[in-house]
Amino acid sequence: MSAPSLQTRERLSEVRYEIRGELARRARELEGQGRTLIKLNIGNPGAFGFRAPEHLQRAIADHIHQTDPYTHQQGLPVAREAIAAHHAARGTPHVSPERVFVGNGVSELIDISLRALLNPGDEVLVPSPDYPLWSAATILNDGRPVFYRCHEGNGFLPDPVEMEALVSARTRAIVLINPNNPTGATYPRELLERIVAIAAKHNLLLLCDEIYDSILYDDATFVPVAPIAGDVPCLSFGGLSKVHRACGWRVGWAVLSGDPKRSTEFRHALDLLGALRLCANVPGQFAIEAALTGADTITPLCRPGGRLHEARQAVIDACNASEHLKLVAPAGALYAFPGVTGDALKGFDDHGFALEMLESEDVLLVPGTSFNVPYRNHFRVTLLPQPEQVREVFARIDRVLERRAQANGKVVPLAKKARPAA
Repeated sequence: MSAPSLQTRERLSEVRYEIRGELARRARELEGQGRTLIKLNIGNPGAFGFRAPEHLQRAIADHIHQTDPYTHQQGLPVAREAIAAHHAARGTPHVSPERVFVGNGVSELIDISLRALLNPGDEVLVPSPDYPLWSAATILNDGRPVFYRCHEGNGFLPDPVEMEALVSARTRAIVLINPNNPTGATYPRELLERIVAIAAKHNLLLLCDEIYDSILYDDATFVPVAPIAGDVPCLSFGGLSKVHRACGWRVGWAVLSGDPKRSTEFRHALDLLGALRLCANVPGQFAIEAALTGADTITPLCRPGGRLHEARQAVIDACNASEHLKLVAPAGALYAFPGVTGDALKGFDDHGFALEMLESEDVLLVPGTSFNVPYRNHFRVTLLPQPEQVREVFARIDRVLERRAQANGKVVPLAKKARPAA
């Protein structure tokens, strides 16, 4: 008789992370068969030929002889001092190196912060669409994500009245992702002020994912939350992976601001959990000061003529030219979140569409429902490919959607119908 199979944690069944899930596994199978794929599922700059800036690389190389030992669990002092100074210059109140935590990417710090905060059954307000690590980490730390809608008709911005209506006696925190992943929305000051007021009224922690803070297009601006929050406890997340194109270095940070007396216990919890994992990757921490005080290398990529700007424009142009797509143009971050419309929409399923794009068109994208939305007509692509590759991808997308529209009985104008042979 065979032994029973090893059981896993039950709550894992509630967790979704399709960005690296079933479709990505199928993509690896197809690549193993010799297929060449265009993979737009992950915002991974190095996979598209971007490199971390040279002055960051030099900073690590110059200090490599100092990277063998563990460092303090909160991070290298010089790195934390640079982060604190950067946030102080923004107007963040009550910021000091002692309230800065360096982690193995923002992902680790998200998990640690929720583990430090939540008791079983506690609730966290999370945007819909969200970056699904936030809802997954809430679930895996025995909490419950409560989704507040960011409506497409409102530029994917949330309604503070709807947000406050979701607050209960168990609510502990509000998650803000600004600039947003997956939509590219950027939050105006007036909206942030209203959300801060909700946190102040209900004694909630603000969890502010600002990893894309300097990736902005056209006239978009980034407004940090911490200076608005004042004495309200706020944890602001940043790192090297996106703005500085160094994902593989796994360097992120979290800055705790607000009245120190209100967050002393929480700060000690973060320190304890950081100590239990010993410390974050040491070599990458030597690049933090160089990143925050050195040359701005991201803005030229986001301006007209810059690679990210032109890739974004290619998405906008393709969606405008298509009768099957609609788009709220991303104002920031590295993604677009198009929606399917018109004749192609009947019977549309985002996961089935993503699988068809993979199997028939060699394109890997992410279904919109992966970002915890109730509708099934969106998908996410990254803006990292070269603009000409973006145009090719959307030509393939339109080809598949046109087939769907035709199958749904789309009426083709006479001028487009094929002439019978003479």
